[in-house]
Amino acid sequence: MPAKVGAVKVVNISSSSIFNIGDVYSMSPNSTAKTYAGGGSFNTGDGIRVNLGNAKTYINDSDQVDMSNN
Repeated sequence: MPAKVGAVKVVNISSSSIFNIGDVYSMSPNSTAKTYAGGGSFNTGDGIRVNLGNAKTYINDSDQVDMSNN
């Protein structure tokens, strides 16, 4: 069904967002990321204590190329 839209002001759209006005069948945003994290990096909650001593995260990415975002 056609839509009538009034004035629209777009201030900011992030890199993995979609902005659409009007009819659409399918929308699928794509984004890629590579994250390196050591032990205890993604803990969430209240009062968490992580004691890792002298911990290090070593990265070896020999090909330097990963899946593209097309």
